[in-house]
This record gives sequence, structure tokens and C-alpha cells, in this order.
Amino acid sequence: MGLRDFLPWRRRSKPRQARAPEGQRWYAIGDIHGRYDLLDELLRRIDRDDEARGETDTRLLFLGDYIDRGPDSASVIELLIKLDTGDERVVFLGGNHEEVLIAVAEGNRKAAALFHKMGGRETLLSYGAAAADYDKADPAGVIDLVRAHIPAEHLAWLRRLRHSYRAADYYFAHAGIRPGIPLDQQQGADLRWIRGEFLNDEGDHGAVVVHGHSVRTDVEERSNRIGIDTGAYASGRLTALAIQGEERWLLQTEKP
Repeated sequence: MGLRDFLPWRRRSKPRQARAPEGQRWYAIGDIHGRYDLLDELLRRIDRDDEARGETDTRLLFLGDYIDRGPDSASVIELLIKLDTGDERVVFLGGNHEEVLIAVAEGNRKAAALFHKMGGRETLLSYGAAAADYDKADPAGVIDLVRAHIPAEHLAWLRRLRHSYRAADYYFAHAGIRPGIPLDQQQGADLRWIRGEFLNDEGDHGAVVVHGHSVRTDVEERSNRIGIDTGAYASGRLTALAIQGEERWLLQTEKP
């Protein structure tokens, strides 16, 4: 027994008995990163799973990072916009990659340099930018390319993405939360960018936090959080976490 055993806020939390909202079935989808092919396949699997389990109030939630790295960000955004019902039946969260793209569109040169490091080249090429034009562009040139090639409708939709969403005993955020801060007081930057402080925390957050952002080979299920970013852009495995009542299960793609 060590010091941490006498500090209750440092103890490993017991598994939380989490329930989805009464009468609802949720499918939460992890980081897509331009893999339209995987998103299309996963949505088909969700449809089949949902039909097999019987009629209920079915809802979708997307955890953010729809763009960059993979080859077809433009088609991903186009599909998500079509799926947007404008209510809480389909919920879209924003990730750090969307935040950076919006900053580029607003003229931020530091964000333009970061956009390149985060796989923005693939995003712009998917929107029709020429590879030769991108490869010779400085940060100011990347800003010009974003403004020239990404439709205003897409940027406006990205600006409306939510920071987080609460569904009964589950709290959804792209990256996670700042431990020790009430869920209704979380800051957007933490919700989109946090890693170590959240991933290493073992305390009870007041809800099971479902997140993406931090890539793992397999789904990482802890007593206080569930990480479902399985690196789809490289692994071919795009993951959805499904919840209904006290039950939860996984759906995944397996494409190269």
C-alpha cells in the first residue's frame, strides 16, 4: 500500500454502470480522416445491425477529425452534410483537424503550417487543388488554396460543429476532457486537443467519456473512458461504438 491509496481522488475508479438514454440506440463513429470508403462501409454495417436489433429511436454521433491524411476528405464532408438532419438525431462534433482548417481559411499562417504537418495536402487535393500548386505553396499560398478550393458551404458547416454531447451516462468529446473540471464547464480547446492528462487519469468523470483523437490498435475501454480512434486512415479499421440501455458493442471495418 502506497501514498496514493490514501488519496481518494487518485484511486483507480470502479467500473461505471453506464446507461444510454431510455428508448434510444446510439452509434458513435470514430476518426474518419478522409476515408470515405470506410465510412460508407461502416454506415452500411450500422444499418444492418440496427435493422437486426429491432425498431427504436436510433441516433448517430460522429466524434470529429473527418479530414486530412486519407484520400477523400471532400467526399466525407459532402456525405456528412447530407446526413445532417439539423436536430439531435445525428450529432457532429468538431475535432482538432477541423479547428486547424477553419483557422487556415481565416488567414492564420501558423495554422497553415500546422495544416500541412497534419495531412492537409491530401485534403486540398481531394477538393481539386493541383499537387504541383500545393507543393510549391508557402503558408500564405496554402491559405489561398483553401479559400479557392473548399466550398463556403463546407466551411460554414464545419464552423457549426459541436464541442461535446451528453447522452445520459455517456459524454462524447473528440479528444477527451480536462480532469477535475465539471463536464458543463469544459473548454473547447481541451475537448479537441487534450491527451496525456486525460488518458492517464483514472478518476470518475461523472460519465463515461467516449472519445477519439488518440490512435490505438484496438478500442481502449477503461472504467472512465472508451477510446475508439483505431487509425482508420492507415489501418483500414474504422470503429463505431453502439450503446443501448446498459449494453454496448462494436462495429468495425477491415479494409486495407
